[in-house]
Amino acid sequence: MSGALPWHRRPVYLVGGIRTPFLKAAGPGPFKAADLAVAAGRQLLLRQPFPPEAIDQVILGCVAPGPDEANIARVAALRLGCPIDTPAFTVQRNCASGLQAVETAGAEILAGRAELVLAGGTEAMSHHPVLLGEAMVSWLAQWQKARGAGARLRQLARLRPRHLAPVIGLLRGLTDPVTGLSMGQTAEELATEFGIDRTTMDRWALRSHQRALAAREQGRLEKESVPLFDADGRVYQQDTGIRPDTNLEALARLQPVFDRPVGRITAGNSAQITDGAAWLLLASEEAVARHRLPVLGRILDSQWAGLAPERMGLGPVFAMAPILRRQGLDSPDIDAWEINEAFAAQVLACLAAWQDADFCRRELDLPEPFAPIPEERLNVDGGAIALGHPVGASGARILLHLLHTLRRQGGRLGIASLCIGGGQGGAMLIERPAGGGS
Repeated sequence: MSGALPWHRRPVYLVGGIRTPFLKAAGPGPFKAADLAVAAGRQLLLRQPFPPEAIDQVILGCVAPGPDEANIARVAALRLGCPIDTPAFTVQRNCASGLQAVETAGAEILAGRAELVLAGGTEAMSHHPVLLGEAMVSWLAQWQKARGAGARLRQLARLRPRHLAPVIGLLRGLTDPVTGLSMGQTAEELATEFGIDRTTMDRWALRSHQRALAAREQGRLEKESVPLFDADGRVYQQDTGIRPDTNLEALARLQPVFDRPVGRITAGNSAQITDGAAWLLLASEEAVARHRLPVLGRILDSQWAGLAPERMGLGPVFAMAPILRRQGLDSPDIDAWEINEAFAAQVLACLAAWQDADFCRRELDLPEPFAPIPEERLNVDGGAIALGHPVGASGARILLHLLHTLRRQGGRLGIASLCIGGGQGGAMLIERPAGGGS
């Protein structure tokens, strides 16, 4: 496990945030990752009492920016009007890249290297590349070397249909290169380990959609997002993955995706492939006073943890436990929780492990388990099963939503956490100030 940052030494405040609607992928979407980041960032900066020149750094999480978006943070920063002398860099920690960006921004403020930092995440999963296989790349290399019509004809004769087989970058990215398991297969492993059946997973998925639908109908999701406008003038105002008409019967009819025909993980109880972006604005105490910024929250603690890649879904448990232990807290002390829903089985496994005495003693070196996480405080407005999981953006999205939840409910402490492909977990504890912010 990584060591804790000294958050107590200098206050780091969250003073603003915004996201795009999350758009379910159905073929290449209308926006590239940089477009999403700029659309959200522009609206966030327009609402601030300071000009873009006041921002000291821009940090953006993204797992797979496009070939025209190298160091996508810099691309977004310049398109947002930040001066050329404002540094910007991109971070990548798989599913927690957006949370990593926020923590890195906070560390820059802690170190005194920045007073105002724009941090977040973006991902256009619908634009993840379709690649050529190594056989085709080798063939093209020989084609480039061929000189004269005869050599070109001989090389052309060596071309076979197998050379043209596409490599789907998204599927490769969702497969762990060490274990060879897809992320869905790791969820199947956890379902077996903790005895989670298909019906329980589908019930959790239905819960996610129902809660997200209620949040949308009551205007809670729109308060944190801004509309998108594509090149043809179409407007995207809402998250498009929420299914109002889903039910247990419909979910039960879906076939297993990863371990056919006996698996339990389906498209219905997994996070959706989605495009979206989310930003947060972080400020020092001096910047808050200078610009009279509203304080939405303060970072109290954070943690990164490593675990076996085939059990990556338990990452939140390994990341959240040290925070609560350091802070002398138990589950009832936390007013709102956001655990990213990569898979229903993964969240359910975390909840089971959290209160399993043997697991906590063996894996977390705890004398006794934590109290159960109250269901009414966890993912109160649904999660990635309903809203989607644009991998680079999700960490920033759940932190942003946590801020809104604490403010709406009058809570003080909240924790956001994600599992991370490759066998890691990340978590952050935030505090809403007395008086609530605005």
